[in-house]
Formats: sequence, C-alpha cells, structure tokens
Amino acid sequence: MDIQSLNLSYEFFPPRTEAGKIKLAETRKQLGSMNPEFYSVTFGAGGSTRDNTLETVIDIQQNSSVDSCPHLTCVGATNAEIIELLEIYKQQGIHRLVVLRGDPPSGMVGMGECKHASDLVQLIRDQFADHFSIAVAAYPEAHPDSKNMSTEINYFADKMNAGADMAITQYFYNTDSFFHFMDLCEKKNITQPVYPGIMPIANFDNLKKFSKQCGAEIPRWIKKSMASYNDDLESQRQYGIEIVSQMTEKLIHNGVSGLHFYTMNQSALTLAILKNLNLSH
Repeated sequence: MDIQSLNLSYEFFPPRTEAGKIKLAETRKQLGSMNPEFYSVTFGAGGSTRDNTLETVIDIQQNSSVDSCPHLTCVGATNAEIIELLEIYKQQGIHRLVVLRGDPPSGMVGMGECKHASDLVQLIRDQFADHFSIAVAAYPEAHPDSKNMSTEINYFADKMNAGADMAITQYFYNTDSFFHFMDLCEKKNITQPVYPGIMPIANFDNLKKFSKQCGAEIPRWIKKSMASYNDDLESQRQYGIEIVSQMTEKLIHNGVSGLHFYTMNQSALTLAILKNLNLSH
C-alpha cells in the first residue's frame, strides 16, 4: 500500500491533574500534525475513570479536528447506565467507540449485564444501529483468559460478527504472531481491518512488568539486547525506537491499513518512530 495513505491513531489515558491536562493538550497538538484518524481515550477498570474519560473525550471532540473515540467496557455498569453514557456521546457528536470486555478491579464481583465484548457490541447495534463505528480488541498472542488460539479466534469472530467495524490489537513485538493471527482471521472469513497496536519502549523494566500482567510476550532477543544497556535508559530508549521502527516497517510492507500507537500521553517516542518510517512532517 501507499505508505502515505496509512491510517494512524493514538491512545491516551484521561489525565487527573491540571498539569496532566496541559501535557496531553501539547501531545495532541504534536501528534495532530500527522492527520490521525482518531484519538482513543481509555476507561479505567470498573469505570473508575468514567468522569475523567468523559471530560477528556468531550474536550477532544470540541477542541480538535480529530475524531474522539472513547473506550467502553462491560465492567461495573448496567445496560441502562451504558445506554445513558452512549446517549451523551451521541449528543456530543461522537461517532467512534473502542468496545472492550474489561477486567474488574480487585474486590469487584461480576461483569455487569454484558458478560462479553460481543454482548456489548450487540447492545450498541440494537440501541444505536450504525451511529457508532465500533473497534474491538484483538489478541495475536491470545488473551490471558483464553485456553488457546482456537478459543481466541472464536471469541474474536463473535465480536466481529456482532457488528464490530474494525479491531486494534494488544501490543506485540513478534510480527509472526500478528501474521499468524491474520491467517486465522482469513480462515474465519473475517474481513474487517485489524490495526496493530504499537507500544513504544520508554522504560524497559516497566514494560516487562506490564507485559507480564497483560500476557504480551517480549522476545528473548529483545530482553538480552536490553540487558546489555543495564541502567542506561537513554540507550534503551534509542534501541527501543530502532526495533519498534523496524517492526512497524515490516507490518506496513505486509499490507496493514493502519497503526494504533499506545502513547502513554507522550509524543516523543511515537514521533521518532514515525520519522524513521518517513511518516512525520
């Protein structure tokens, strides 16, 4: 595909402080120069950031030329509460959603009336028809709760068949896992676009901890290479830019239609990777 026609999107989390809001506004400004397709905004476990998410989403929608795309989960909300929130989004002119099952926070029992992301997708389609463009999650290395890849692809097919328009993957550093997942999608006649989720490497120790929690595999060769830099965070950062740039270049050359960057509300690493791909201005 023409590399300049690649769809780019970015994930943010809702800031909790005024300083965080100012920082995110600057990050949006810097990344907005790339003409992204949308900005997604995360939704905390059990709806713990609902108000902050709503505020951030509305701010983006009103003060940006880029579509705002809130995350929505099954956890900790009745169907009536979900519909109420979606009515607010609709009134604010929001047309995109990232729909997830979500994970209940420690101590919370139950998932709410929707048990699976596919149930939530179906609820949205039943109540709002085609008003929202719906993205769902894809797990090329399988969700931690999945028994195997056969189970994983069946869950994914349920979400797509319920009415999802596209998918965004969990981040990964092994492109073969993504290509294998796409082969499984083809066998299931899943034709909606799947955007690889790209996680720049800012702090490798933090990444290892987070990856263990969410089931993302870090290849042994990356761990060994990062270990060579010990506590040299700048060298780790530069090496991370290099390997993620190479990975995304391979994905682009194999025909992905979009890339979704997990920014952690920062722009520098994402822009450095895009520069390496000749995508930045």
